Amino acid sequence: MPSFNKIMMIGNLTRDPTSKTLPSNTTVTEFGIACNRKFKTAAGEEREDVCFVDCEAFGKLGDTIAKFCQKGKPLFVEGRLHYSSWQDQQGGKRSKISIVVEGFQFLGSRDQGEPATRGGGAVPQNREGSPFGDKPPEFTEQDCPF
Repeated sequence: MPSFNKIMMIGNLTRDPTSKTLPSNTTVTEFGIACNRKFKTAAGEEREDVCFVDCEAFGKLGDTIAKFCQKGKPLFVEGRLHYSSWQDQQGGKRSKISIVVEGFQFLGSRDQGEPATRGGGAVPQNREGSPFGDKPPEFTEQDCPF
């Protein structure tokens, strides 16, 4: 049976990206993303759940993220999940799941009022910045499935 490993996530960076060079001379940039979820309990109490995920971006993708992103900035990432396991100094088994970034999109604006900057090609776009060409398609209420 074939497998499928793809994740898309929007969140805020939990720390400034850090870059290092691997022995293969490839750079890897590591950062974390937090994604919030608000919900109501059965008793009607409003709660918030936060998911913290470590991310790794290699090469030019990582270099761009390290250059333009810092703690607190929103970012859309897409990639694949990667499972790592190791033994800690006390001999215990440790593991984690992280995202290996294969594409990203900057969210928000660079400065006050400037348009958002495109990142690693997460959404195909033309020169004008629209994924639909010169003008977006028009939809009617009959097109809406809900």
